[in-house]
Amino acid sequence: MTRSRHTAFSTGAAALTLALGVALAEPAYAGEQPSNTEGSNTEQSGGSDGTGIYAAARITYSGSVAKSGSPGNVTSSDVNWTPPPCWYAPYLGAEDFKKEMSKDIEGQMDAPGMGGHAGAALSELQRHYEDEYGWTDTPGYKDYNVDKDGEGMFWAAVENPDEPDLLKRNSCNDLPFWVDNGEAPPPQYEEAITPEILAALAYQHMQLPDTEVSLAPEETTKVNLPTWAWLDKTVFDEVQATAAINAPGFALQATTTAKPVSLKLEPGTDDAVTYPASGECTINADGSIGEPYAEGKADQNPPCGIEYLRSSGNGAYDLQATITWEIAWTGTGDTGGDLPDGAFGNDQEIVVQEIQSVNR
Repeated sequence: MTRSRHTAFSTGAAALTLALGVALAEPAYAGEQPSNTEGSNTEQSGGSDGTGIYAAARITYSGSVAKSGSPGNVTSSDVNWTPPPCWYAPYLGAEDFKKEMSKDIEGQMDAPGMGGHAGAALSELQRHYEDEYGWTDTPGYKDYNVDKDGEGMFWAAVENPDEPDLLKRNSCNDLPFWVDNGEAPPPQYEEAITPEILAALAYQHMQLPDTEVSLAPEETTKVNLPTWAWLDKTVFDEVQATAAINAPGFALQATTTAKPVSLKLEPGTDDAVTYPASGECTINADGSIGEPYAEGKADQNPPCGIEYLRSSGNGAYDLQATITWEIAWTGTGDTGGDLPDGAFGNDQEIVVQEIQSVNR
């Protein structure tokens, strides 16, 4: 046969439902809330939730990652960049795959009203795994490859549970395919798991530290009085998150590193000026940002800070301090590269009073 695997896959609704039914869902996973200095380990468990079969091999996360499998707090600077919505990963060995797939096929064939195109699609699917019925770039299998059990695994689609677009999440819609141990997946499966995909997932789950900017004066300042802002190196350091997957004959990992590079100050009002004028304070040679206020500097403009020109009245201004992080990754096989810069910010309330004074 010379039909494409996508054509065969969409021949009938029954085959589509079956293939999606065995796609790998991403179960929840637990871990302690990490900081930038204390790593954590989060691991996805196996089992079934009644809608599909979980893989034997799961992605595990460690380092500075969000707890309970939720996305981290990093916002990409590139609005066009998104984590992978789905991918293909090791699924089941030949014997286990035969048991699950043949059971599902037979169950759907026995369903009331299963005929016409849907029934024909199921028959093609059965022949594909039992009788070497194949399509372009996709050879068929004899008896589910059970004679090669232990020599490889069937791979299947995994949906990213944090992808809000259902169509994107379901876009990895090829049927499960065989990969020999130690071999790369066939090149037509462009979404097969790679270190770069793992790096992107580590990025998605990365948890950057909540860092409050030091201010002088603190919390309450005066109109026309420069407020100094800074971050010490000891609370402002790089963080790492690692994603890994391990299966018989197949293991990959990638570590994503976020390095702080600048601090952006937004006063929360137009009636203010920032130092520098751009409001972006770059990192110093020693890894800190800005400069702590010291006695005798009252007449100087801070290298990083804000000067409010109007009182906040009975309320307060929301000073937003956003840190930009440079993101890079390294992975299995000496792979690596850059990912879009990330950003994470905190709001701090600043009360500004009319009474003018000087720092002492």
